[in-house]
Amino acid sequence: MYTASSSVSAPPRPLRTPSPGQRTREATPVTGGGPYLEPGRQGLVGRPRRPVAPGARAVSGRLDLSGPQGAQLRSAVAAVARICPEFSPVQVLRRSGRSVLLVGTTGRSTAVAKCLLDHSPAWVERFQHEIAAYRAFVRHRPPVRVPRLIAADPESGALVIERMPGRVAALQRHPMQAPPRADIRAALGAVCRLNQWQPPEDVFRRPLDYGARITRDHELGLLTDRDLDDLQKLLHGIAHSASRAGGELWQFCHGDALLSNVLLSPAGPVLVDWEHTGWYLPGYDLATLWAVLGDAPLARRQISQLAQAPGPAARDSFLVNLMLVLTREIRTYETAVQRSLRESTAAAPGPAQPGAVPSGEEQRLLLRRLHDDCQLARRAVRAAVGTR
Repeated sequence: MYTASSSVSAPPRPLRTPSPGQRTREATPVTGGGPYLEPGRQGLVGRPRRPVAPGARAVSGRLDLSGPQGAQLRSAVAAVARICPEFSPVQVLRRSGRSVLLVGTTGRSTAVAKCLLDHSPAWVERFQHEIAAYRAFVRHRPPVRVPRLIAADPESGALVIERMPGRVAALQRHPMQAPPRADIRAALGAVCRLNQWQPPEDVFRRPLDYGARITRDHELGLLTDRDLDDLQKLLHGIAHSASRAGGELWQFCHGDALLSNVLLSPAGPVLVDWEHTGWYLPGYDLATLWAVLGDAPLARRQISQLAQAPGPAARDSFLVNLMLVLTREIRTYETAVQRSLRESTAAAPGPAQPGAVPSGEEQRLLLRRLHDDCQLARRAVRAAVGTR
């Protein structure tokens, strides 16, 4: 253990009070967000949402297959119909450049269909991995609630699962305001239960090549030469600790443990979006939660304590994971900020509105926070290397 001065926790930051006329709605998240957002509610922030009762699952609406994007939707609907003829699509829940999520009915129940639009090798592999995870859950039930698999075809890129009742723990990848403590506690409890699960090792793979990822981040300039050396030392120490213990040190993780991938319901939390699940160094899910809870210092402190409690090897694993999660987030949001700058430059010039938030301002504030968090984690890594 290293001293408290080098632990991954920070004092609470003062709340940012919006100036008169300033927008308080968060920017559209760059990535993340589970497939269970209620139709028409994806972009609403700060409005209380009532939990959905298990019996109140009526779905109504109309699926618009016209327009320039109608051909893609028709193709997606046809792919779903081939594997699940009883699925009747109703509305589009979410659409991106790589996939579309449809809500519909299968008999007397509601379901969600996920259809792949981008059939490039990387996305196909990720989609097939998610299907394999849902199929594995049929034989090996995890200790958390997951949607039931209805039908899947990895070749055509179609997946149908039940639509679970509940509300999303956070609509954004990085909530600008800390969610209620009860919601964080429920999500953290579900993640910890999953991390303690021991399914057969050959059922799930290891999605992350730590050595290659560290080298890539260094080449991209996200890690300094000293970061590269320190993280490699920690990996070597973790491997040495595992060999002394007579085995390998791996933990089953969700792989994308965002609050937007957690549904909260009276029956308990539900985890969705299993594209990245598998075996990681201990603490990967905890590192993800720590990274996105920038406005919840008490939760961060608890997460850090949970991750380090098992001993030095678990502490070092958590720090390695945390550095890689933070550099991934920085890379993602730097791309978003650059895109926002291009869009604002291309926009027609005009007088600025009093009190208006510049385009991409929320992303820039988040990016600054992520860099601060990375510096904090960097100091903790150096302190941990000093104890080796």
